[in-house]
Amino acid sequence: MSTLPNTQAGRSIEWPETYPPFEPRRWVVNGHLQTIFGNFLPRTDALPPPEIQMVEVSPAHGSQISSQVLCECHWQPLPQRRTTLTAIILHGLEGSSHSQYVTGNANKLWRSGCNVIRMNMRNCGPLKYGDMLRLSPTLYHSGLSNDVERVLRFFLETQGLESVTLIGYSMGGNLVLKLAGDLGASVPAQLHSVVGVSPAVDLAASADALHEPQNRIYERKFVRALVKRFRRKASFFPRAFDPQRAFNIASLREFDERITSLYCGFSSADDYYARACAARVLDRITVPTLILHAEDDPFIRITPETRSTIAVNPNITFLATEHGGHCAFLAPSDTAAGNDGYWAEHTALRFVLAHG
Repeated sequence: MSTLPNTQAGRSIEWPETYPPFEPRRWVVNGHLQTIFGNFLPRTDALPPPEIQMVEVSPAHGSQISSQVLCECHWQPLPQRRTTLTAIILHGLEGSSHSQYVTGNANKLWRSGCNVIRMNMRNCGPLKYGDMLRLSPTLYHSGLSNDVERVLRFFLETQGLESVTLIGYSMGGNLVLKLAGDLGASVPAQLHSVVGVSPAVDLAASADALHEPQNRIYERKFVRALVKRFRRKASFFPRAFDPQRAFNIASLREFDERITSLYCGFSSADDYYARACAARVLDRITVPTLILHAEDDPFIRITPETRSTIAVNPNITFLATEHGGHCAFLAPSDTAAGNDGYWAEHTALRFVLAHG
């Protein structure tokens, strides 16, 4: 056996000798290169056709329709479906169930004998299924951990699942960690583990980092996508949303100040960041939890205060690598050994299987 030092949390975790600590892929050491290559490298998808399940996450109120999210489900054959580990995977900001990292995780979990549920956030989903913006009268944001809980409990009740893990990336990582903290000791017994990869647990610090000059390329991409989505949302629900509010928005914080806070029940961007971030409830997590974070992540920041909170919670394993970028962690591949070089995915897989 060997150990991966978990210096940030003051502990260490043992892994099989066949799995080394993270080493970046040759020529892809820089956090920006890791992030860009990780986002655009094509992934092999050998999953069987999914079973589509719409889950109501918020009931109808008055004249408003209910809010639904689309889940792509890949079930192992009966009768082991109920007893095998089920992974619910959640994407990041402006992603979907077809994001590269979701596809990579889903395939590894499926090959390992797990059920896989690829969950889309409100308003999100592959275009092949139609426009998801019609399925909710509200916007989506980083504080909707209740949506994840609704999906979790829906499948626990309808499928009788005995072992479940939640895996979230970036914004999705914040959501699954926030849910685990919100639930505290009342977490369902069937939820055996939680994984957050590059999680945006400190929303304010990360939003400000995104606005730094070297990160403006990412911020512009996010803002363009968010503004486009908001304007299309307003075209479906013209009485609820004013598209004029989206003009001349230059930063994520400005979008959250002018759009998210107004339409999602917050008084300001700062109020939204404070109430929606997982950092404030990490101390309450009671299930085995893995957090993977790269210190050279271009825009996700985990503050010293949050690291201190993590350090004193024995249920959280925090692995902070020197390199890895955002949601990337590209390591050298070894085809003969069955390792495609996606370190975070292999590490998450080992963790959830160990606790499944």
